[in-house]
Amino acid sequence: MASELKPVPDRVSCASLVDAMGRVHGHRAHIVGLVSPAPRKLFGPAATIAYLPYRDDLPHAEFGDLFGQAVGDRPAGTVLVLSSGGYADVSHGGGTKLSRLEHTHAAGVLADGRLRDFEQLGAYGFATWCRGEATRWGGDIAMPYAVNVAVEVGGVCVVPGDYVYADASGAVVIPGGSLRQVIDEALRVEAEDARTAEGILGEYRAPS
Repeated sequence: MASELKPVPDRVSCASLVDAMGRVHGHRAHIVGLVSPAPRKLFGPAATIAYLPYRDDLPHAEFGDLFGQAVGDRPAGTVLVLSSGGYADVSHGGGTKLSRLEHTHAAGVLADGRLRDFEQLGAYGFATWCRGEATRWGGDIAMPYAVNVAVEVGGVCVVPGDYVYADASGAVVIPGGSLRQVIDEALRVEAEDARTAEGILGEYRAPS
């Protein structure tokens, strides 16, 4: 199924997928307010790292170790989702730490916080979407703590294995178990929109 899903970002829009999610599921699935150093479409299964407010009495794991645990032995095509721990304006990483995505051929990163080194991140081959650029290190405010747990991003629950689609309009989170159904529904949405647009054009077309 993975090979069949590769063209998805070129076949349907984020808006159509959001509309389709509204028809198939009843929960919130769309995320807005994201920015990117080099806007590229992002699509793939989610692996999560949950950030929590910093505490000096808890064990502090290295980001690299947590990254390896999150993506497992099949990192290619993965979307790394970083929750904010309540600190969306704090840096959750930068070009050096996130270079791991380049080396493992991950699809990209979706961060519900800020990231540093936009110029460096924009030069990588993976897609980066976050809440904005940061300059100061944020490890003394929010720390990565747990991997592959359900997290909240922009009011949306993201579960490991969900599929994430993001582009310049925003992002949508699709349950892995209903991905095919949602894609098929999104294609129907786009076909309906095309017919509506054609009908509107007919209203203004000069009679022959």
